[in-house]
Amino acid sequence: MLTDDELMRYSRQLLLPAFDVAGQVRLKQARALVVGAGGLGCPVALYLGAAGVGQITVVDDDAVEVANLQRQIAFDQSQLGQSKAEALAERVRGINPSVTVTALARRLDGEALAQAVQAATVVVDCTDNFTTRFALNRACVQARVPLVSGAAIRGEGQLSVFDVMQPNSPCYHCLYGEDGNEDLTCSEAGVIGPLVGMIGSSQAMEAIKVISGVGTPLIGRLLILDAWRMEWRQMTLARDPECPVCGSGAEH
Repeated sequence: MLTDDELMRYSRQLLLPAFDVAGQVRLKQARALVVGAGGLGCPVALYLGAAGVGQITVVDDDAVEVANLQRQIAFDQSQLGQSKAEALAERVRGINPSVTVTALARRLDGEALAQAVQAATVVVDCTDNFTTRFALNRACVQARVPLVSGAAIRGEGQLSVFDVMQPNSPCYHCLYGEDGNEDLTCSEAGVIGPLVGMIGSSQAMEAIKVISGVGTPLIGRLLILDAWRMEWRQMTLARDPECPVCGSGAEH
């Protein structure tokens, strides 16, 4: 159950009729795997920690650089050169010492990735390259763990939730094939700072919905944001029955 301190700390969430104590207990018992501690990962980890997600693992093998400070809001000038994963984990602990935050300052792949995903209640993809996104998607499909996916570049962002345990839910591979997609990074194309905060905060909201069972997650839907026009568009996504990851073409 919840302690007196937790009842006070999360009182504004507990006032929500649909959420209540049961939703908060689900957050407390959950494990979130946040892959990427940059522009998206910072607001995701901060909000999940503040909301009371019991165990959070932050994964990133990069160090804080001065060019990150324009948008990666968990870091400050004094942390230049530090591990992003460790710096972000420390920031979350400072906000909410009652949650357990683990920093992995390395890349996860192969069996290590599979084990980390299997241990998670939800995985939040805050990465910036297709190779990692596809690997996370495959691991989530195999482990039957929901994946909250977000991306942001220039002034555009997108957001969706993939959960193959839900009827007709596509996986990430149903949306993007592994051939013909080239990585485009912020260091090459640029990005406006508040955009990653908007997408990252939305990812945190989706993760909370998935964990608590409150609300309707973005399963089978893709939100696309044009921040310069402040326009959101929604696309309906369908599962590819022949998808090599989640469909009939998958290797079993």
